[in-house]
Amino acid sequence: MEAVPGNGAAVTANGAVPALELHNVTCTFPARGNPGGTYTAVRDTTLTIADGEFVSIVGPTGCGKSTLLNVASGLLAPSSGRIEVAKEPLVGINRKAGYMFQADALMPWRTALENVVAGLEWNGVNKKEAEARGVEWLARVGLAGFEKTYPHHLSGGMRKRVALAQMLIMDPKIILMDEPFSALDVQTRQLMENELLELWQADRKSVLFITHDLEEAIALSDRVVALSAGPGTHPIGEFKIDLPRPRDVAEIRHLDAFNELHAQIWDVMKEEVLKGYAQQKRN
Repeated sequence: MEAVPGNGAAVTANGAVPALELHNVTCTFPARGNPGGTYTAVRDTTLTIADGEFVSIVGPTGCGKSTLLNVASGLLAPSSGRIEVAKEPLVGINRKAGYMFQADALMPWRTALENVVAGLEWNGVNKKEAEARGVEWLARVGLAGFEKTYPHHLSGGMRKRVALAQMLIMDPKIILMDEPFSALDVQTRQLMENELLELWQADRKSVLFITHDLEEAIALSDRVVALSAGPGTHPIGEFKIDLPRPRDVAEIRHLDAFNELHAQIWDVMKEEVLKGYAQQKRN
């Protein structure tokens, strides 16, 4: 295990072009309840995601984790700083990224298969090819036989599998995930985490994963970035997760190295978590 400097600048292995870079990003918004005032959610944040790297961001509630993900996706333009995708400046939506939200974005009037292939259809793929690929992806996420099932007939975990297939069928180079499993029960959550790792291990996409759960971050990631409490959140520590792969997220939690990493990262985070909690109470 190894802590690396908290300035967000990761070294890319073998000189490969980084998949995603945020350089000195600041995001300032109008302050609620204070006409003319401003609130800086993120300040001077630099973060690099290497090609094929799985990086998780953890931090206090409301610290700006999702803001960074929205910047990386192109859904939000930063107030200052720049974003690069494979060393090219990001202009508009990040077309090389797939985004999985905390709440699934399935269309209730479409079947599981119709939801999975929606992106392909909108990109002009013919229906027969799209459906064949959709059936394959539903099987890959453990939902063979549920092609004609509507979302309201699926469990929470099954809907997450559909959402995962819906994103991955588009073959994004970068995967952005905003606490995708937080609403699931513990057992289903661990199943989904292992499912994600198995799919990631097969294709080695670059992943930027937002979570408030430090154990989840360590179990999944190659590197964990800890953020300060807001306002003006920024990285306060980065930690290389030097644990063996492939991983089972339930079993790996019992390793001494896992517990040592947890203690090391929590030691950096705990004061900021208390600050964030105090701010939430004041608000």
